[in-house]
Amino acid sequence: MAVFKLIPCLVLFALFSFDVGVAHPGFGFGWGSNGPSIGRTFSSGLFPQFYQFSCPQADEIVMTVLEKAIARNPRMAASLLRLHFHDCFVQGCDASILLDDSATIRSEKNAGPNKNSIKGFEVIDEIKAKLEQVCPQIVSCADILALAARGSTILSGGPSWELPLGRRDSTTASLNGANTNIPAPNSTIQNLLTMFQRKGLNQEDLVSLSGGHTIGVARCTTFKQRLYNQNGNNQPDETLERSYYYGLRSICPPTGGDNNISPLDLASPARFDNTYFKLILWGKGLLTSDQVLLTGNAGNIVELVKAYAEDESLFFEQFAKSMVNMGNIQPLTGISGEIRKNCHVIN
Repeated sequence: MAVFKLIPCLVLFALFSFDVGVAHPGFGFGWGSNGPSIGRTFSSGLFPQFYQFSCPQADEIVMTVLEKAIARNPRMAASLLRLHFHDCFVQGCDASILLDDSATIRSEKNAGPNKNSIKGFEVIDEIKAKLEQVCPQIVSCADILALAARGSTILSGGPSWELPLGRRDSTTASLNGANTNIPAPNSTIQNLLTMFQRKGLNQEDLVSLSGGHTIGVARCTTFKQRLYNQNGNNQPDETLERSYYYGLRSICPPTGGDNNISPLDLASPARFDNTYFKLILWGKGLLTSDQVLLTGNAGNIVELVKAYAEDESLFFEQFAKSMVNMGNIQPLTGISGEIRKNCHVIN
């Protein structure tokens, strides 16, 4: 799955858990939602009001930077969503993906799923710099990734959600983990299920988080196999709708053009909606990992694809829940990790 390092485990500050519905009036973490944000019950370690007193401007700063960045380049929204996904699937949501190579760090940026592919670092850097001016060493890079993913979804027309905060930043990275834990674009349905289950995510999470591909693009190298040699027999993937297949061939020739791009959702590539699922039903999923949601015949996945294709509000509701689930994969809290001054290096 080329989506975001996108789409769970919580540890609470002390002994309490509480239900949060619509963001508290005047508190910035419900900013910009299309109607009420979707409530969740949170427990252990992360909670939406984490910065209410230490840095109440945090989300406003994030959104201000995102608005300008996405206005300049609408594709940035998908890049930031994907960055959060690729972070969470390696070591948990700890901003390890942002660390550069050093004497002690082998950067995850050099992993196969990330190299020359993941983008948006400059936007995260701008957000971090502005936060450091106002609230020095308070807001973690890991929380910035989570806030940027939610903000990017909102600004693309998608849902908002109550976002648990309080993650801390890792002092390590895992190049091997990035190479083995991020689902590949040619994944089978069983590959996808296994990789999501390892992270505590279920079928609903898999299908709804795959729906993040409603925005963004993919490089030819990620889908060329489907056009020319899907099963090692020099034949195209027979599940591709014919007109869509010929259109993709014009973008992605048999040799060369590996960095040419095609929208993941050819109907509305910059708008967060449920068209992605409709296209899958029509045989127009771009990646193998998209189309196998329909053709893999696993569990109730096909029924979920159909349900989300028919009901956008249902998709939005589950996507919001699944983003919370994904954002809660093995967070560092309390005294674990650190709050990096610079997201690229440990303190």
